[in-house]
Order: sequence, then C-alpha cells, then structure tokens
Amino acid sequence: MKPTKMSSAEEITAEVSEGIQQDLLTWYDTAKRDLPWRQNQDPYRIWVSEIMLQQTRVDTVIPYFENFLSQFPTLEALASASDGEVVKAWEGLGYYSRVRNLHTAVKEVMAEYGGVVPQELPAISKLKGVGPYTAGAILSIAYNKSIPAVDGNVMRVFTRLFALYDDIAKVSTRKKIEQLVAQVIPSERAGDFNQAVMELGAMICTPSSPQCLLCPVQAYCRGFAHNVERDLPVKKKAKPPVHVSVVMVWLTRGDQILIEKRPDTGLLAGMWGLPTIERQEGEVAEATLARALSEWGLEAVISGVKGQFEHVFSHRRWMSTVVAATPQVEQSYPSRWMWVTKERLLEYAYPKVYQKAFQVMGINRK
Repeated sequence: MKPTKMSSAEEITAEVSEGIQQDLLTWYDTAKRDLPWRQNQDPYRIWVSEIMLQQTRVDTVIPYFENFLSQFPTLEALASASDGEVVKAWEGLGYYSRVRNLHTAVKEVMAEYGGVVPQELPAISKLKGVGPYTAGAILSIAYNKSIPAVDGNVMRVFTRLFALYDDIAKVSTRKKIEQLVAQVIPSERAGDFNQAVMELGAMICTPSSPQCLLCPVQAYCRGFAHNVERDLPVKKKAKPPVHVSVVMVWLTRGDQILIEKRPDTGLLAGMWGLPTIERQEGEVAEATLARALSEWGLEAVISGVKGQFEHVFSHRRWMSTVVAATPQVEQSYPSRWMWVTKERLLEYAYPKVYQKAFQVMGINRK
C-alpha cells in the first residue's frame, strides 16, 4: 500500500528535521569520499567541479578536474584563456556547452564582480549556465548559505524519504523538493548538508539497489517504512534517441586532412570534426558524398568506405560511415574548413564521435 502523498504545503516537524540533520551529518563526517574539490571552500574550484559533474560520473570527473585546475588554477586564469584552450582541456567530457557557458560566466565575474564569485542568489543566478542547482551548490558549499542544491541524487533521496510519487522530470516536483530541503537544511552546516544528501544518494540510496539497512536516516524514511523505496522516484520514460545516418568525409591531400568547425548553434556547436552529411533514405554512402561535393562545388575522387560505427547522443543516435576522398584540382573551400597535417590533427579538440572516426582511420590518442 502506498503511503499518503505529501502535499507541497506539508510542514516537516522540528523533531524530524533535527533528527535528519544530526544523523545525516554524523554519517557524512565519517563516510564522505576524499574528493579533490572538497579540499577547501574556494568557490571557483567548487563551481568547476559542479559543472563537470553534471551528467558525468565522479570517477570520470576527477582526472579532468585535476588537469583543468592545473591549466587554469584560478578564475582569472580561465577568464584570460582562449576558447580553443578551454575546450581542449574539456575534451572527452562531452556536453561542451557546459564549458563554454562556464568560460563566458567567469569573464562576467571578472568584468562585473571584480573576480569574486557573487555570494547572493539573484546575482549568481544571472551568470551564464548557472541554474538553481549550481547556484545552490556554490552558495551553500563555498559561502555556507542555506540554499537547497537539488540534483538527481537529492531528488531520489527526498522522494524516498518523504514518499513522493510526483514525476521528477517535472519542474513542479523539483520545486517541491527544494521546499522540503529548505525546511531541513541547517544554517550552520548548509554546504555539508547538501553534500551529505548527494553523497547518500551516490553511495547508499542508489537508483536500483538502495542499501536501506546501512542508511543513516532510515528511521525517518517513509519509503522504507512502507516498503516502496524501489518504486521511487517516479520518472516518465524519455523518448528513445532518433536514428540518423550520416557520412563523415575523410578528405586528404598529401599529408593533410581536412577538418571542419561546426556551426555555433545546434548539435556539437562550435566543435571541430570532419565534414558531416546526413544520408537520405536508401542512399549509399558514396552517393551521399558525391551529392555533397556537388552542392559544395568541389571536385574529388571518392575512394570508398573506410569504416562504420554508432554513437549515441542524448536525443539521437548517429549511424556513421567514414568515406575517403581526394581532391583533384586546386579549389577554394568553405571558410569553416581547415587543412591540418596528420601530426597536428589531434592538437584540436574533438567530441567523442569524431575521435571514433579517427580510430576508424587508425589515428589514436597517445
């Protein structure tokens, strides 16, 4: 039997609130992981880590975080770096709009706030790429502000803790959980509390196999009390990715390879890659390239298919075919294209889908 649903107006008693605070923080003090962004309360380091951790696992982030901070140890260093340097340091983490927004935002901090990350919610929320979660994380962890930081882990913990059957994909559910966290978060250890809830979700209150017998706040958990913890959270299933067939062009002249900078908007915006064309239904890969060459006004001899692979983005799946060709005459190329030698090819930053194409052609990172 499902427990009674909690309304958005329901109050958490002081006894329950204090009990959750005390038991959770006691557990966190002994069980928290030793992570590089927890070494101090530098808002810049915390900001970088939180942006990296969006949609990326902790174990994956750690080496990227350490490398990024070694290149850009301060907010000022990142603000003064070029777009190419910043994107290259991010290469492999994906979702590149995150780092471009971060780069823009730190420049805003330098220009408008004297290089000091804002300490108030309205100001920090105006920065590029800083949403409610990131703002709450920075303000609570760096400045100990009692502001909720609700990510996927926190939503999972609180839907189970208070037996919420609301769809966590809805904005209204996130706001409800923010209201609940706001009632529980302690003023004296706000940052630790937010991190403790996240840690609980990552280590104990996991998506498919919650370790309820080890949970420090089991005594307050409605989901556990009613044996419905595995039914929560409720989330509407996402639509499956759309399948798209594309041809990637491996165009060479001598020891040079042609690469393309993608448009500033859309999928993989502003990233380097190979010229890529969407295949029409029933069209063979060589015919796709021949059609594209005609549209571009270029002449080249097509030497054939070199390999195929799949790559899944969040909303689409590319069925990719690499086709090689060689231009036969001197001609002009689109301004977004550039010839580079094989030795310099990997000096530029590429999303994983194009790194896979390079592997097809026998070019691998050292």
